[in-house]
Amino acid sequence: MQYQLIKPGNHLQAYVQCYWLMDSEVAMELEDTIYPGGFMEMVFNLGDAVWRSIADNAIQTDPPIELVGQITRPMPIKAKGRNVLLGIRFHAHTAACFLHEELHAFNDRVSNLGDVLGSPVKTLHQQLLDVPGLQQRIMLVENFLLKRLSANERKTGKTPLLAQIVQDMASNGFAAPINVLAARYGISPRYLQKLFLQHIGITPKLYSQIHRFQRSLRHMRSREDSLTSIAYDCGYADQSHFIREFKSFAGITPSAFSTALRPVSEEAAP
Repeated sequence: MQYQLIKPGNHLQAYVQCYWLMDSEVAMELEDTIYPGGFMEMVFNLGDAVWRSIADNAIQTDPPIELVGQITRPMPIKAKGRNVLLGIRFHAHTAACFLHEELHAFNDRVSNLGDVLGSPVKTLHQQLLDVPGLQQRIMLVENFLLKRLSANERKTGKTPLLAQIVQDMASNGFAAPINVLAARYGISPRYLQKLFLQHIGITPKLYSQIHRFQRSLRHMRSREDSLTSIAYDCGYADQSHFIREFKSFAGITPSAFSTALRPVSEEAAP
């Protein structure tokens, strides 16, 4: 399985985290789970694989052009066939700059981007299928995004403010109370909540919780610390708080997740 991250051009770096390409090179069956990440993505299926996801407890066949909304709970996915996916991963606060709809309407689901953006994105999908080279594909994607950005200027006005707030939250470990955070920018907590729902799709509190969860995942994947130490380092009040919140986002407890990360030989060791 080939997985590649591509840096966006200068004009789009404030809006796009990265582009990514996943290519299985051969037909295969795949099962995975999408965990909450705090961002939205557009994904173009350029292979012959059929993807399925679970939304509202129902299995759906995903469209060839996907809009993956903010994920707030674990979403199981399956694929069968040759996987070639090209994705656009937005910053937390910037997907709204390319869409007209309220973002929370897309939460916890894979929507048909063709229905949302119409013929221009369907044309782009066909162009991406016709052009095999990655560089040409990225150029097509960037031209499309720049046109969307230009046509949606009213949504970009709040981008600098939201970028500052999101950066502020990250630098403070997502620990500052919402009323304190709002006061720093001369706005009310209610208006801050409104900005988040409109431009990010989730509340500031949920956004902070997701990033705390993601931080715990990074610790568990890269360090040998105990779960108690990880809970403390990531700002959870106590172990039970860590377990409860982690399970809501991952579907399993931290200990079960940690066990699944261990090599088979390690699990079998006495």
